[in-house]
Amino acid sequence: MTVPAPRTRRRPSVPGRTVRLLLVLALLAPLGLLFAQTDGHTGDDHDLAARERLGVRYLRALGPVTDALIDAQTTAVAGRPVSRAALTAAVERAAEVDGAVGDELRTRERWAGVRAKLEALPERGLAGPEAALQAYGEVADLLLALHRKVREASGLVRDPRSDSFFVQDAVGADLPAAMVAAGRLADVATLAPNRSPADRPRTVAELAELRVAALGPATDLVDDLRAAVGSSESTDLGPTVLTPLDTYQRSVEALAAFSAPAGAAGPDPVQLGAARRGAQSAATQLRQVILDQLDALLAERLDRLDRDRWLARGAVAAAGVLLALLAGVLLSALRRARRRAAEADGEPAEAGPPPVTLRPDPPATRGNGELLPVGGGRGDSERWRPFDAAR
Repeated sequence: MTVPAPRTRRRPSVPGRTVRLLLVLALLAPLGLLFAQTDGHTGDDHDLAARERLGVRYLRALGPVTDALIDAQTTAVAGRPVSRAALTAAVERAAEVDGAVGDELRTRERWAGVRAKLEALPERGLAGPEAALQAYGEVADLLLALHRKVREASGLVRDPRSDSFFVQDAVGADLPAAMVAAGRLADVATLAPNRSPADRPRTVAELAELRVAALGPATDLVDDLRAAVGSSESTDLGPTVLTPLDTYQRSVEALAAFSAPAGAAGPDPVQLGAARRGAQSAATQLRQVILDQLDALLAERLDRLDRDRWLARGAVAAAGVLLALLAGVLLSALRRARRRAAEADGEPAEAGPPPVTLRPDPPATRGNGELLPVGGGRGDSERWRPFDAAR
């Protein structure tokens, strides 16, 4: 009888394990690309928000310069001696801010020109009120241009959030433009009675133009802030901004009423000057509140971006550890498979042993040659003796 040989031992599938290991390692490439894109996008947003905060800091320093310049202009146009104390102090504070962030915002050259004009104002030897209005107006235009430069260089004009965008537009563009125009409007109204009758048509047209220039940005400011409050997720922006905004809006309405044409004589310079000062006081208070809220919005965004960045890095690190562990397991299994394959290659009987033939034992017999039953032996003779005697 032939007994079949045992089956040949199957070699481990080394190429199959290698493919699985390569697939695991291939997951690291898209994971790394996704992390690089996410981290780069988050980093860009973080850098933009940080630069915007520098712009807010610079705008905060330019505000007192604007106030002092408008007050000095009004004093010079009225023919009174100009006090340099407030303007000098505001210029020094702005110079400190420019020294700290001017290189990053690229405002050094622009600020140097504005500062030179500001410091030269008392030394001009102004011939009269008209010359004073023109000289101060030139410096005010340079100051408004510096506001625009700060907003552009800091990225405030490219702010991606609707609430902070409206807020920065209100405080960096609308508010200074409205204040400068309101100051000129009041000063031209002061000069109007002293102008010759031949200049009356020019004066009326100038007053009408300045009235539009003052009330237009003021209206835009109100609209911007209300849009910011309506679109913001912040719970502090609305309650903090709306009260000073209402005060400013009422002062602008008074300015609009007192600057309206009042016959051939034009608006009353005294009433218009008082309305201008009220609007400027309300604007100063509102500016401080707006800048605080804008800085708070940007700081909150920076904190959120930092959290997102750390969460992304933690997720990628965890995924990397899991993939590394899985790769280690597969690599260990691959090494064991290769070792077993090498050991199997060294065995000569890999194909299996030859078939084994079993030969039966010869049949058992008694002493007289008589066959015994299968499975019987000499020990069984006693069992069959009674049967043989009967037979």
